[in-house]
Amino acid sequence: PTGPDGPRGPQGPSGDKGDDATINVELDGLTDKPGNSVLLLIGLSMLALLPAIMLSCTSFTKIFVVLGLTRNALGLQQTPPNQVLAGLALFLSLFIMAPVLSAINDAGVQPYMDGTKTTSEAFKDGMEPLREFMLDNTGDEELMLLTSVADRDLPANREDVSTVTPVSAFVLSGLKDAFIIGFII
Repeated sequence: PTGPDGPRGPQGPSGDKGDDATINVELDGLTDKPGNSVLLLIGLSMLALLPAIMLSCTSFTKIFVVLGLTRNALGLQQTPPNQVLAGLALFLSLFIMAPVLSAINDAGVQPYMDGTKTTSEAFKDGMEPLREFMLDNTGDEELMLLTSVADRDLPANREDVSTVTPVSAFVLSGLKDAFIIGFII
């Protein structure tokens, strides 16, 4: 509207009285917390990546291989079936990972949901308990092998290894341990 009560006050668009007027806008509902759409996107992404995370960052593979080798050592072909072994391996993995998942929740997820950490801070802090778990359950030989295969310099200590290397080394170490356990059985 460009009349006498237009956007610049009672004098119209060229009047003097409306130029120093301020507009107060309150943005209720906008906080530092992530929105529902962001949480939905993160949740769906995690759901899509869950099988890969379960296979590479938990003890699932190790337990499943040991159970499969034990079944074969007993001379049983399909009893119990693979679905039963996978279910048992899943619940044993969740039991083993419960303290790590709790630490990830406390360090990264809850502060992000409360809005006290940014996405990158929450990811970095949430990955730290998982890194510690993987490094505690990975042999030095596997870390050195994968660091040299990646053509990187060996770090001064285990904590300085990049995040990708412990994941791969953890899988190799878990498979090696599973076959040793299976051989002993």
